[in-house]
Amino acid sequence: MDSMESREQELVVRGYYPGVIGKITDLHAVYYHEHWGFDQSFEIQVAKELSEFVKSFDPSRDGLWTAMSDGAFAGSVAVDGSRWSDDGARLRWFILEPEHQGKGIGGRLLAEAVLFCRMKGFGRIFLWTFEGLDVARHLYEMAGFRLTQEHEVDQWGGRIREQRFDMALPGGYKKKAGSG
Repeated sequence: MDSMESREQELVVRGYYPGVIGKITDLHAVYYHEHWGFDQSFEIQVAKELSEFVKSFDPSRDGLWTAMSDGAFAGSVAVDGSRWSDDGARLRWFILEPEHQGKGIGGRLLAEAVLFCRMKGFGRIFLWTFEGLDVARHLYEMAGFRLTQEHEVDQWGGRIREQRFDMALPGGYKKKAGSG
């Protein structure tokens, strides 16, 4: 068995576990502060929205995946399908620890999220990100997401060019006009 096979066997993708809200929030806060200068308002927003997501989690519409490498947290992604039904499912909190970037873990997490959306019958997946996250953008585009909106905003202690990416999922759920 070569070392690549051995490394794959040590990667585990799982769902929620105690402490993961803190780990996902911490990674977002530290990474985006160090690399982009985001202030505490970003950490507060991630903590609040992620906590609300987990509190009201509906497994028939929502998904949360965490990657564990050698038993340690390596990254995460979530699908919020409960709060965005008019717009499809929202991909959120996609992030990897820097030492785990470039190893295929992000692609695997993203594939899990897209497969979940297909299996649940969503007609579309969307996400919000910002200009400059080139590796993540490449992963999104390779998965089939396309840039649909962008605009400048002042938030999280600076000015960013926010971007929305969408992916149509043919044959998926499409909410009819006027339905609940």
